Amino acid sequence: MKLSDGVEWSLHCAVVLASLPSEATLPGSALAEFHGVSESYLLKHLKALTKTGILESVSGPKGGYRLAKQAEDITLLDIVEAIEGTESAFRCREIRQRGPACLEPSAYKLPCAINATMLQAEQAWKAALRRQTLSDLVEHLGNNLDPRAIEKSGAWLQENVRC
Repeated sequence: MKLSDGVEWSLHCAVVLASLPSEATLPGSALAEFHGVSESYLLKHLKALTKTGILESVSGPKGGYRLAKQAEDITLLDIVEAIEGTESAFRCREIRQRGPACLEPSAYKLPCAINATMLQAEQAWKAALRRQTLSDLVEHLGNNLDPRAIEKSGAWLQENVRC
């Protein structure tokens, strides 16, 4: 399975926003600059996160984006599904019922084993993402990032955060 760049970008932006004071915001342009990504493409994903209630968009001179709820209430699956949608990644087209070796439809009483296996794997993947919250990710990164990156990020945030 291949997820879009928007998932990575959205997760990174959510981590940055989770590190801000609750009333602070960052403009989409600043988030794009911080991550070195396309502003127009990132804004599309920030809007999707806003539409699903993960982010809040604040207008005005102190406007920008911030989390709409607590980081511990946002799962990584919430973010993935906000960007990619909730439709299953695997779509069984029942090709076993096509071609020269196929039988009459009534011969296929059992569900397709390939479909069942793929759906089971997808459910396991989703369950793992559902167990991980944004606050878990922030904590992990805070404990494992190079201190120089934390210092540089903090200095940049002080210049760009709007309160």
